[in-house]
Amino acid sequence: MNIDRAVLAFAGSVVLAGLALGHFVNPLWFWLSAFAGANMVQAAFTGFCPAAMLFRKLGLPAGNAFR
Repeated sequence: MNIDRAVLAFAGSVVLAGLALGHFVNPLWFWLSAFAGANMVQAAFTGFCPAAMLFRKLGLPAGNAFR
């Protein structure tokens, strides 16, 4: 698994967790999904992704999007 796939898997997990928590626990959890979505949009334009930096430090190989 490279950094790109790890970022996509992590972002998808955060979105799904926010939706599930918002539905079953408290609607304020929907903000977690909104934050993850906003972070994905800004990463698409700027190339800056904190999750990618974390995965790089954990030793995952570089992909095409986040180097």
